[in-house]
Amino acid sequence: MGYAEGTLRGLRLSCGLWRGCLAESGCVVLAGPIFQREVITTPRQLQHFLLRGGYVLALIVLMYTAGQATFFRQLVSTPGEIARFGALMFGLYSATQLVLVCFFAPLFAASRIAQEKDRQTLILLLMTDLRDRELVLGKLLASLLPVGVLVAISAPVFALVYQLGGVTLEQIGWSLALSGVTAFAAGSWGNLVAFWREKTFQTLAISVIGLLLFIAVVEGGVALLGGNPPAAALLGYFNPFRGLASLLDPLAADPTARVGHVRVGPYVLALGALGVALNLVAVLRLRVWNPPRAVFEAVKPVDKTETVARPSRAIWSNPILWREICTRAYGARVLVIKLAYFTLFLFAMLFAHQSLVQGTGRVMGLIGAEGAAFVGLAFVALLFVNAQSVTSITTERDTKTLELLLVTDITASEFVFGKLLGVFFNAKEVLLLPLVLLAYLASQNAITWENTTYVVIGYVVLAAFSAMLGMHAGISFDSSRAAIANSLGTMFFLFLGIFICLLLIIEARASFAIQLPSFLVFILGGSIGLWASLTHKNPAPALSLAAFLLPFLTFYSITSFLLGSTLGICIVMTFTYGFTTLAMLIPALSEFDAALGRTTLERT
Repeated sequence: MGYAEGTLRGLRLSCGLWRGCLAESGCVVLAGPIFQREVITTPRQLQHFLLRGGYVLALIVLMYTAGQATFFRQLVSTPGEIARFGALMFGLYSATQLVLVCFFAPLFAASRIAQEKDRQTLILLLMTDLRDRELVLGKLLASLLPVGVLVAISAPVFALVYQLGGVTLEQIGWSLALSGVTAFAAGSWGNLVAFWREKTFQTLAISVIGLLLFIAVVEGGVALLGGNPPAAALLGYFNPFRGLASLLDPLAADPTARVGHVRVGPYVLALGALGVALNLVAVLRLRVWNPPRAVFEAVKPVDKTETVARPSRAIWSNPILWREICTRAYGARVLVIKLAYFTLFLFAMLFAHQSLVQGTGRVMGLIGAEGAAFVGLAFVALLFVNAQSVTSITTERDTKTLELLLVTDITASEFVFGKLLGVFFNAKEVLLLPLVLLAYLASQNAITWENTTYVVIGYVVLAAFSAMLGMHAGISFDSSRAAIANSLGTMFFLFLGIFICLLLIIEARASFAIQLPSFLVFILGGSIGLWASLTHKNPAPALSLAAFLLPFLTFYSITSFLLGSTLGICIVMTFTYGFTTLAMLIPALSEFDAALGRTTLERT
């Protein structure tokens, strides 16, 4: 009681001091002391400046890579060519930034609240004199501060694109506004889910799958309301990617007009209203959802006369695997997440079927519509596996149960393989559904059975890589938020990097040797980022080699795919990601005690 009472008094004193200082300065505080503290302390961290500089550097490297891939040693002399390149870069920057904020805004917001719940410090915040509005908005805006800084810091880079031509200041302004309001709406969703759910894995999974389901429902509703343009247009305003398409092609809404008009305002207003509604729900339900019912049940007096002894359950030889499979280690409502993913699978199946029947062309000139449905569904499944793997370690650390495991005689192999097998068992339905879609496409002759075999092999290897990557990040990073961000961020940037490479070289199909110089800086940047993430705590030579080989061989696979190769891609991808998986697995087994700070206990 002494420690808890002292902590509570400290929190109350801190909140009072913050509110008093701000009142004396005459500041109008909407989000309360939580956000104000974040604003003041964030610029003191070195990570803040590295993130800002790194983001601008990444955008410049992307421009250099796109210029090399577009012109490739050609002399550019006409203003028209420069303006077309400026329009290309504006579209690439806008799309990349919108995808980034859609992914990281809910991830940052959800992980911040989930960590508070795992450490049981959210209850202490609820016991202070913080208003519900200050707690909800404070946590949200503090989480979105890095995202907002990156959106703001990108403005000078967009101004550089404006100097090239092909884009107006009005388009740049609406692009930044669309990214900002999308971050607000997506972050509000992640914030709401985090206050609602208890388990970190459930929070992350519902945040990502729910966001994708929302876009799928919006597009499905627009398709169903095609005969009612006003209702369809109103519903379509809630999809930020529709707003981006309208921004990039202002003449699409009225092809007969000689001058295009940017009509992104309704999208910004709709997404802003959606974010306000989500925050209103979070404020009203904050003290209904928190503290959870389990807290009240824990302090409820027990009548010994009514106590009924429960029969004990036999524990397997590997207790870690038994806990992962036979208990509710990830919460009592994981089935809800799987049902949501199954709904997403139905949308993907319907989309693939319609594309086969109607003969829909390639998506952005990259891949068939039915193939894009499989890739999107498989990528979500890999994120699901990765999130479950990393949270299986971070949750143990935050709830202090990892320390209890470390004083037992559990071996490294029991711990690591128990966690990995538990992840695959709990995610078996999610992993199998993309294969069901793939089998359907093969039965409809959309893909040959030979290529289907190659895709299945690559998919299995990537599933093992995503699970081991989450395990590696959970062990390497002491901070839960850093582990989750590095694990899911690595998966996301690998996918985004592949997509950007495909987009840039689709119009200039050439061999690996010809395209490599253009993308060399881009690939080296990815290698350095991957190396920093993989070797954070354990700079093993095998991990360094994997970090520098993986982007190069992935780029080789991209160019080979565009040139029609199949077997070679399967061999290269299996070797690359299989080697990286082993490079993470072996140190996890051999240096498990050192990584987690335990002295090995020999079995008797």
